[in-house]
Amino acid sequence: MNRGILHTLKTKKELIPLAGIISFAAIGAFSFCVHSLFRKSDVIIHKIGSPEPWETIDPAKPQKLVTINQKWQPIEELEKVKKLTK
Repeated sequence: MNRGILHTLKTKKELIPLAGIISFAAIGAFSFCVHSLFRKSDVIIHKIGSPEPWETIDPAKPQKLVTINQKWQPIEELEKVKKLTK
C-alpha cells in the first residue's frame, strides 16, 4: 500500500514539477531562516550574553533591504541621556 514518494513520482509524472516547486520553496525558506539567524542583528539566539544587544548595532550600516538617501546623525540629547543612564 505505502510504496513511497519516488514510486509515486515514477508512476505519475505530472507530479514532478509540483514536487520540484515545493522542494525549491522549502529549501529557500530554510536557507532564509538560517541567513536571518546568523546575519541579522535583530535576531537573538540567547539572551544571557548581553541584556541590550541592540546597543551594539552600527547605526551607519543600513538594516533595511533597500535604503535610499538615508543619513544617520546622532541626536545630542539622546546621547547625553544614554551616557547618564550607564
